[in-house]
Formats: sequence, C-alpha cells, structure tokens
Amino acid sequence: MAAHSGGGRIIGLDLARTAALVGMVTFHFTYDLDLFGWVLPGTSLTGWFWYHARLTAGSFIFLAGVSLWLAHGAGIRWPAFWRRLAKIGAAAGLVTMATYFALPGLTIFYGILHSIAVSSLVALLVLRLPAGLTLALAAAVFALPWLYTDPAFGGWLIWTGLAPTRPLTADFEPLFPWLAPMLAGVAVARLMSRFDLWRHLAWPETPLLRMLAWPGRHTLAIYLIHQPVLLGLVWAATTLLR
Repeated sequence: MAAHSGGGRIIGLDLARTAALVGMVTFHFTYDLDLFGWVLPGTSLTGWFWYHARLTAGSFIFLAGVSLWLAHGAGIRWPAFWRRLAKIGAAAGLVTMATYFALPGLTIFYGILHSIAVSSLVALLVLRLPAGLTLALAAAVFALPWLYTDPAFGGWLIWTGLAPTRPLTADFEPLFPWLAPMLAGVAVARLMSRFDLWRHLAWPETPLLRMLAWPGRHTLAIYLIHQPVLLGLVWAATTLLR
C-alpha cells in the first residue's frame, strides 16, 4: 500500500504544522511573560494555558506520526529515517544543553523533541499493523500512566512516565502517555492512504498558501530559534521598561 500516491508535499499538512507552531509560539510567549512577571504568577501553567500546552504538544507529536507513515509506510527508507532521527536527536541535545545553563534546576531532559525521537523508533515497530489495532494501542498507552505507576520507574527510568511523581523540569513529555499521539498519527495517516484522502489536502499552491505553509516546512529550525528570540525580547522589554 502506498503511503501517499500523489508525491510531493501536501500543503494541507504543512498548514497544520504552521497552526501547531502558532500555538507553540503563543504558549511560550505567555510562559516568558510569566517568567518575567508581566502576568499573574502561574498563568502559563494553569487554566486554559495548561490545556493549550498539551494540545499543542500533542498536535506536534501526532503530526510527526503522520509524517512517519507518509515517509515510510510503503517501506522504511532507512538512510532517510536515520538522518531525520539524527537531526531531531541533535536538536534535543541542544535543548538539554541550553536549558542546563539558561534554566538551572529546570533542565529539559525529555521534552517534546526527545519524545518525538524515541516515539519514532517505537512507532516503527507497529508501522505495519492494521490502523484499528494501532489506535487501540494508542488508547492503551494514553491510559496506562493513569492506571499504573510504580516507584521503580523513578530515577533513570523517569522518562517512561510511569513513576508516581513528576520531575522538576521546564518541559516533560514522557513515553507514556505521549507515545499515544504518535501512534494515533500513524493510524490516521494509514487510514487516509487506504481511502485515498490525501488528495483532498494537496491543494494548488497559491502565493498566500505558500507563505502560510512556509513555517510548517521549517518546523525544527523555528522550534529551536523562536524561544531564544522571545526570551530576548521579553528580557529587553523588562530591562528597559522596569
């Protein structure tokens, strides 16, 4: 079964990535305002923004699952897979190193990029399973940390998400439950290929759509760059105006 018979980029998917980036930038800007005291303490971590952060992270991981199927559903292209994994892994390492120095005590050791990298490896194991079974696995993965935890999964196994306590870190998307949106993305993409639905998202590229899709075609670079820029702007405003 071909993952996507049309070939080329699917602009509707690029636009979805752009929308996820907008959500991410919005949340991180609010987080930075919170960090420098421009909004009420805890604004970025409570209420609507608590859900906003998780919906945004889930959408990125879901879209990564979709992309995994589109790239490798018809057969795993190992050189391309390892190149992409190396880029994500290197970016994740850069985030860990940067937050170690910039956010003492809140180092990101298993954030969204770490989660995508590990979940991509796991998702390869189920890439050929029927979509219904993959969705059932996604549901089980999502439910597991609410049904079962054990102190044995603390320490160096904290990244599994099965410990009873959450580590102190600025971003944490552990394997359970965050593998779930990756598996769901694989399953949904497989179903869309089966029913030939991707053509409905492969719209003609008008100048406006191309401009809107551009961020979604450079998600990793924008992810790495946007937060230092936002932090710098909020810091500068705080220094000048207070």
